[in-house]
Amino acid sequence: MRLERQDCFHLIEPFLDHVEKPSRYLDHEWGALRDQPGPFHVCLLYPDTYEIGLSNLAIAILYAALNKAEGISCERSYVPWVDMAALMREHDVPLLALESAAPVASFDVVGFTLAHEMACTNIIEALDLARIPVRAEERAEDDAIVVAGGPSAFNCEPFAPMFDAVMLGDGEESIVEVCSMVRDLRAQGLPRRQILEALASIQSVYVPSLYEVVHDDTTTRWGRAVALEGSPAPQVVTKRVVGDFAATDPLPTMLVPYMQAVFDRLSVEVLRGCARGCRFCQAGIIYRPVRERPADQVVASCSAGLAATGYDEVSLTSLSTTDHSQCAEMLHRINASLADTGTRVSIPSQRLDSFGVDMALEVAGQKKGGLTFAPEAGSQRLRDVINKNITEEDLERAARNAFECGWRRMKLYFMMGLPTETDEDVVAITRLAERVLEIGREIVPKGERGGLSVSISVAVLVPKPHTPFQWCGQLGLEEVRRRQRLLLDSCHDRAIRISYHDAETSVVEAVLSRSGREAFELVLEAWRRGCRFDAWTDQFSYERWHEAGESLGMDLEQIASTAYDLDAHLSWEHTTPGVSLGFLKREWRRAVEGVTTPDCTFTSCTGCGICQATGSNNVIWGERS
Repeated sequence: MRLERQDCFHLIEPFLDHVEKPSRYLDHEWGALRDQPGPFHVCLLYPDTYEIGLSNLAIAILYAALNKAEGISCERSYVPWVDMAALMREHDVPLLALESAAPVASFDVVGFTLAHEMACTNIIEALDLARIPVRAEERAEDDAIVVAGGPSAFNCEPFAPMFDAVMLGDGEESIVEVCSMVRDLRAQGLPRRQILEALASIQSVYVPSLYEVVHDDTTTRWGRAVALEGSPAPQVVTKRVVGDFAATDPLPTMLVPYMQAVFDRLSVEVLRGCARGCRFCQAGIIYRPVRERPADQVVASCSAGLAATGYDEVSLTSLSTTDHSQCAEMLHRINASLADTGTRVSIPSQRLDSFGVDMALEVAGQKKGGLTFAPEAGSQRLRDVINKNITEEDLERAARNAFECGWRRMKLYFMMGLPTETDEDVVAITRLAERVLEIGREIVPKGERGGLSVSISVAVLVPKPHTPFQWCGQLGLEEVRRRQRLLLDSCHDRAIRISYHDAETSVVEAVLSRSGREAFELVLEAWRRGCRFDAWTDQFSYERWHEAGESLGMDLEQIASTAYDLDAHLSWEHTTPGVSLGFLKREWRRAVEGVTTPDCTFTSCTGCGICQATGSNNVIWGERS
């Protein structure tokens, strides 16, 4: 039963003195959109805390798009921290939206961002607190239509039973179309089932209830989803791509919160997509083609955004900002406009082979913190396997540029458990870090070497759908731990700091990334056993996940480490970013052979098939070099 729409802030106000961060639950941030006209109400719900979700650019983009649409108003909500959730349950208070403090269950559409797989138990937590039935099939006619989108939508099967519809790809157009259709069809009095069937006609919209899971000798244990006979749903749902990226608003919203967000700065998306072709990288597939924002638009947006918000830092965000063909020019112009203001320009991470002296100076400004690079593998052989397309000479040149320009701290990201990896490849991580440190000691005067350091962060490979490594099993848990010990034992320099991701978290992520609809029972059981905020190190409990799996007859480690046959039908084939299966198989074979594939934005088409499938093309404004 849908809750009545009313301001319920008075219900949680008494709790604010008893929770860790009361500003998580307050409205009236500077720049928030309020009192939007329109009788049709949408709530975008980020499945994590306020300070995490506020930094999510996708939510900001969709929030602005919906509030600009005729007859629609959009608000936000976030998952309450465990202290607030406990109080809400104790006092029977439902989850509320931020702007109006109306119950989330009173909205017409509730939308979730599937930013990563480890947020899945938080989605259940939010639905339960909101008093919206967790399973879509149990919702009443007047319950909210629950939709989702985001990176993890491309294998949403383990979460599919929660959603009425899932949108694939760029969402700023499809979210408006979905909400407008729900509004119009509800106004006509159509039943829920017919509304969902109509949503399936929108390009890039997947309606799970219109598909059944079938098993045969061509599938993995998870089966594959097939459109129901007589259903209007397509057999394969292909993502949406915004072709004219320059026509989108580079400053969708400019919120300034009353508490510090995780990314406490102005963010301007300068580039969407990446064609570098790293074979482990799902984002590099699902966000193609590459579309650059023009330099003039970026520079103007930075000035306008900083003036409107008062931030002292602006971040030029994308998957690979230094690949923007006009990156150096943009940085130079932005720095010139910000001279003597104390405002910093930052880039999330730098490509080793595109980070020259000029780029180093432009990024540095007056504040030189740490620089981050991602070689991903220690040996050249393994970098060729993963198609990183950088050499040790690229790293040495980037390190030299950085140290000569005044940096003293460098962070290097690597992965462990990559296909064909050997002990020699693991030890090569340390050797590479030692070489970087050696370069620093050559350049930095003796009296200034006290702050000189190199940090290594090593993640465990999680094979992702729609990548050339989607058929691989994950490295076993004990073997991961052995290689982590090998890495630690190979390092004897105190100026090198080594950290690595929790191997058990990676096991759960791999299970959720590569399984099918049956795995929803695992997610639900894990939540029942207390799993929430699984992306938070201090909240994650592998023991609870393991027990949940045991209760259902699921061996998590076995599931994570299972390799799939190249000819098997996979559980995510019906939701696609448009990449050709033949291309992925070809890339897998090239990986085994150690043969690299070039970036199509620097050379010619490499045949991934995404431009053809989506009707879009790369948009590059200058010369890439």
